[in-house]
Amino acid sequence: MDAVRLILTSRRALAGGADAAEMMAEVWQAQALAQAIGSRLAVSGPPELRGEALGLTELAGRGCGVLDPPELDPGDLRAAQLTQLDDARETLLCLDGLLGEVGIALVGMASAAADETTYWQCMEAIDAADESRDRVLEMLRKLAAREEVLPGDIQDSPSGV
Repeated sequence: MDAVRLILTSRRALAGGADAAEMMAEVWQAQALAQAIGSRLAVSGPPELRGEALGLTELAGRGCGVLDPPELDPGDLRAAQLTQLDDARETLLCLDGLLGEVGIALVGMASAAADETTYWQCMEAIDAADESRDRVLEMLRKLAAREEVLPGDIQDSPSGV
């Protein structure tokens, strides 16, 4: 399935989370999806994104690692459904939105946490989501810089092509 569709599915599921356990599962799903997207970009994305994409993979993995993994059927794991990443820019824009919403959800869960363990899991997951989002924004900046360079290169070439 396309990365953008999976991100949109995650955003809807996160917005529709009914209780803390469901919200934590959706946060974990979002972090796992960010990890899978980072991995895909690190392997086959634009060369200038590969270092940041590898960092995204590591940070999103940390975000998953600090949370208790949800009990999911293998077919329900959105990250495992990722088969296409057609447009890096659109994917990263959508992922930026998802990670922002993850941070907001985690702040709400931390504020309402009934125990210290949950509170600290949320705090660490907030850090991971925020740092993951920083990587996404850096990749978007690199893509924008690349797009600014390409039109000039085309105009300056002798054949105009």
